[in-house]
Amino acid sequence: MQRIAIIGLGRFGNSLARSLGTSDTEVIAIDRNPNLVAAVKDDVALAVRLDSTDEDALLSQDIDDCDVCVVAIGENFEGALLTTATLKKIGAKRIICRAQTVTHAEIFRRIGADEIVQPEIETGNSLARRLANPQFQDFIELAEGYSLLDIRCPAEFRGKTLSQLQLRSKYQVNLVALKRAVTVQKDGELIHTQRITSVPKPDDVMQPDDVLVLVGSHENLERLPRG
Repeated sequence: MQRIAIIGLGRFGNSLARSLGTSDTEVIAIDRNPNLVAAVKDDVALAVRLDSTDEDALLSQDIDDCDVCVVAIGENFEGALLTTATLKKIGAKRIICRAQTVTHAEIFRRIGADEIVQPEIETGNSLARRLANPQFQDFIELAEGYSLLDIRCPAEFRGKTLSQLQLRSKYQVNLVALKRAVTVQKDGELIHTQRITSVPKPDDVMQPDDVLVLVGSHENLERLPRG
């Protein structure tokens, strides 16, 4: 089981701690504010009020043994910086820092953070892509310049087989799954849901309500037909 420390329980840290708490992960939630600690204590393995810039306080909770430490401190950049430096000093295995600006991100990198996340910027970029491309239903950035997205089946694709579409050769994107609308009976009632085909076959014919799960570069994904 992974052991993950979330340091800073504002909106971002709280959400991350609660989400991880529902998975097979031992979450240690840390903040100076007793109210924030109390708010999340029932959703994680351990919620602790302590000063994350205090080396002895972190060692008292074996934070150096955690698989990942996430510095989710938002407004207090100095506190986030000192916390990151302290984590490096005690030998934390992997440090992920939340940065609010590009400058902050660069500073975190220079003092040894293993990974930087910028939720506001990433969310803004994702929303911009979805607004510019209404056919995109969901969008997950996998690495710099590459994403996985759900796209409603374009009119141009409907009635054609995957082999006829030639997605790899024509658009340089890969289809990794196909979501198809189906009607099933549950508790005596007919409900509409989606069935996922994880390995689509070349002779699968695209239907109007299909959702294609594709992986590719941003540039190639945005070349896909609209409508």
